[in-house]
Amino acid sequence: MPLEFSERFVKAYERLPKNTRFKVDKALHLLDADFRHPGLRAKRVKGAGDIYEARVDYKHRMTYQRRGDVLLMRNVGQHDDVLDSP
Repeated sequence: MPLEFSERFVKAYERLPKNTRFKVDKALHLLDADFRHPGLRAKRVKGAGDIYEARVDYKHRMTYQRRGDVLLMRNVGQHDDVLDSP
């Protein structure tokens, strides 16, 4: 499923350390290939409607929303920060 990136996602991604960006790239590749990939541990964000979170690593998450045949990447960063503003 094709990915589209919000401006907020791009800015947050650019602020991440290089090693974390590498992990985000890997998670994005998995998401693009199969948004149900078990390694992502994707689940709906509680109280946020149709927004989902996917795991990047132990401390980092990214959020996305399905819009037709496209996944809109909304936010990426530290777990609590991302889920406070998905």
